[in-house]
Amino acid sequence: MKHGISILSIVPVRREANEQSEMITQILFGETFEIIKSEGNWLFVRLDFDAYTGWIDSKLCHYISNRYLLSLRKQEIFVSSDKVKNVKSNSFGDSLIPAGSSIPNYKEKFAFKVYKDHFRFIGGKPDKINKSNLRYAIILQSLKYLNTPYLWGGRTPFGIDCSGLSQILYKTCGIAIPRDASQQVNCGHTIDFLNEAQPGDLAFFDNYEGHIIHVGIIIDSARIIHASGKVRIDYIDHAGIHNPDTKRYTHQLRVIKNIIDYPEKCVDKDPQQLLF
Repeated sequence: MKHGISILSIVPVRREANEQSEMITQILFGETFEIIKSEGNWLFVRLDFDAYTGWIDSKLCHYISNRYLLSLRKQEIFVSSDKVKNVKSNSFGDSLIPAGSSIPNYKEKFAFKVYKDHFRFIGGKPDKINKSNLRYAIILQSLKYLNTPYLWGGRTPFGIDCSGLSQILYKTCGIAIPRDASQQVNCGHTIDFLNEAQPGDLAFFDNYEGHIIHVGIIIDSARIIHASGKVRIDYIDHAGIHNPDTKRYTHQLRVIKNIIDYPEKCVDKDPQQLLF
């Protein structure tokens, strides 16, 4: 099998092999993927971080060797937590990379290497997440996304969906979870009551058919941050999310999960090691 890595800020992943097809997720800078098959100018890929599959334009693929991929899997990967960071390469020039980007071969210097290309950070080295209180770190990181527009399949501060927000916040804080809310709900330990939830726990919401359709991050027993129209802070109670602008409930609460203290209880994922 062939493999690739994103050296672009984002690579859109589509449901079908054409540019008119919906974007279902994004590959961020430094994330790797397996190329399963090709069809014309399109590649069907599986992301290494969360095993998500879809189609990318072959022009956006930067191929890597199996030997290099194995070297990545043996090392810890630094994840950028800056909302946006400027990097420069002699081969590709300047690029803006979003939070959640994977930085291989980073040794707390300005420079790093992605396959055969040397990059360096412009304007100072990236921030590091304080691991002493991951719950506080997740909430602090989430505030960087306030007012980010909702974008189906998005995973960046320029556009993000609800499960993309929870996944990237957890990734920047060292926890790998699946891509979709319907997969994330299978992770962690169930919290029986809202007043027992802690900051950073994930709340999941269903439709009238019982399908999980939404996820948000608990701030405290009365507030939640989530992507709905835009990333916003709303009220939450035992019934669901209450929008103070419209003065009505927008989402029906199904279950709350503590994944932070139980990261091993997560299915549908094959995470890389993350370095902070």
